[in-house]
Amino acid sequence: MTRTEYPWLLPSALASHEQPGRPGRPRRTVRDWVVDLTLFLCAAGVGMAVLAAIEADRTTPEGVLIADSLLGAAACCALWVRRRWPVTVAAVLTVLSVVEPVASGAMLIALFSLAVHRPFRPVAVVGAVALAAAPAQPLLRPDPATSFMASTIIGVLLVLLVLSWGMVVRSRRQLVVTLRERARRAEAEAALRAEQAQRLAREAIAREMHDVLAHRLTLLSVHAGALEFRPDAPPAEVARAAGVIRDSAHEALQDLREIIGVLRGPGDSDEGNRPQPTLVTLDALIDESRSAGMEVSLSHRVADPAGAPAATGRTVYRIAQEALTNARKHAPGAPVDVTVAGGPGEGLTIEVDNPAPAGPFEPVPGSGQGLIGLTERAVLAGGSLDHGPRPDGGFTVKARLPWPA
Repeated sequence: MTRTEYPWLLPSALASHEQPGRPGRPRRTVRDWVVDLTLFLCAAGVGMAVLAAIEADRTTPEGVLIADSLLGAAACCALWVRRRWPVTVAAVLTVLSVVEPVASGAMLIALFSLAVHRPFRPVAVVGAVALAAAPAQPLLRPDPATSFMASTIIGVLLVLLVLSWGMVVRSRRQLVVTLRERARRAEAEAALRAEQAQRLAREAIAREMHDVLAHRLTLLSVHAGALEFRPDAPPAEVARAAGVIRDSAHEALQDLREIIGVLRGPGDSDEGNRPQPTLVTLDALIDESRSAGMEVSLSHRVADPAGAPAATGRTVYRIAQEALTNARKHAPGAPVDVTVAGGPGEGLTIEVDNPAPAGPFEPVPGSGQGLIGLTERAVLAGGSLDHGPRPDGGFTVKARLPWPA
């Protein structure tokens, strides 16, 4: 665990902000002042208690008492800079406590702060020095009221206690930082997943708009072109073409309104309240194409169209719709053969085949995105789609889709 992963472990980061205009100088918070003052008073209290015990001995020279008082006060004041230099303060106070019992309280607090704010290696080094100093202090400055062994054991236990406590506090803070980072990362990942899902939904809706509207608008283009190039057509044919144009425009607007409704309703899906095409409605699509003037033959060799999976049936419908639209665009007047076969366990096969156009015609512009979208649909449904021109100039679209048994 590095310091850069946990910036609050750096000495200058323990006070949360730097003072404006004074870079590198940490600004203490109210909590920092309260904690530092409390620890200073605790160290001073321990030092005064030890100093009182030394005075009660009445064998200590006056000069030594004055030195003890001054060094003890300096040790307590050193705690105010322990945040900036925790290793230095802890090491100096550990060495000082060997000859100066009054600094013992400040030394323990410095060891605790070191264990909280620094990794294990410097804590282990300074802690080993403190453990080695535990028997040295009663040896150089013995306490008449306590034996050497007892003083040594108490010193060792106090050092181990404050170091262990400090490392527990450090581990808990690191755990909190880790959990917060994981929470932030989880929120970011959730936002990315939501954004990706939204993008995929929009792509699916865009493909749906292409598949649906291309069919309707091609009918409009074909019949409007027929009226343009045959102004002398019989009134019955003109009326029929106008009726197809009107119905196609109305259905295109209705389809567009339904798709936009899905866009406006984030909680809706493609499987909402609006009816979806299935394998059963394939006959209606063929009838619609025939009413538009196409010569379409349907070979429907599926025993139970209603039993086909909804997604598979919808994919078959969209493939047939796009293939009929392309045939109407690029081979007007040519007969189109649609073959659907299969069943549970063997899958579904749909093939749309048309020969080359018989004569010249007014081409309808296309982008080629429809066949790409159909290939993606087939792959997403677990199948495959092949398409391409025939040697005689015709065109074939063939798809194979799964149908579980």
